[in-house]
Amino acid sequence: MAKFSNKVRTFSALEVARLCGVVNQTAINWIRGGHLKAFSTPGGQYRVYSEDLVSFLKERNMRVPDELRDDLTMPVDPGLALIVDDDKDLNTILKRLLERKIEELRVAQAFDGFEAGRIIAERHPAIVLLDLNLPGVDGVSLCKKIRSDESFGQPAVISMTGIAEEEAQPQMMEAGADAFFAKPLNFDALIAKIRELLEKHKNPRAEDEG
Repeated sequence: MAKFSNKVRTFSALEVARLCGVVNQTAINWIRGGHLKAFSTPGGQYRVYSEDLVSFLKERNMRVPDELRDDLTMPVDPGLALIVDDDKDLNTILKRLLERKIEELRVAQAFDGFEAGRIIAERHPAIVLLDLNLPGVDGVSLCKKIRSDESFGQPAVISMTGIAEEEAQPQMMEAGADAFFAKPLNFDALIAKIRELLEKHKNPRAEDEG
């Protein structure tokens, strides 16, 4: 799990070139051409803020190196889950079930996509249980937003839907969901998946080492 640091990071033109896989002169040309925002030190050396480099790369659909993602990604709260479902009865049933089955877990609730986006941005849950059909912002769009915005903290997303599985599952998995559950939900399997994803947040290197 990436950790967020309040320390301001800058990169020289040479470091920009290394991160982007280009030669030093190319990075300098980006800066001199006004394409990549930079400033000059008193000694006349270019420096680029990490957030400006990320913006430059994203605008051009270039890969953002993991080193930059780690700098800009907010940490999630490993003890917090968010249920996003406009079915208030099911939402409340899930909340009570999770709090009973996973004692260390706190559970927040949202009933539409806009409220979910606000809570994710403010509280950074480690797990988001996301219904596909939501008023305001649909689940697919919200899942894509979660995956593309580092300020959300990159929580694990479990998608849930009553739509035909063969239609909905590819949409949500392509949008970046970590797991998919069709309704009516298999609560035992859902709890097991949540435990698994929470463990990955606590031990982020375990999956790579396994």
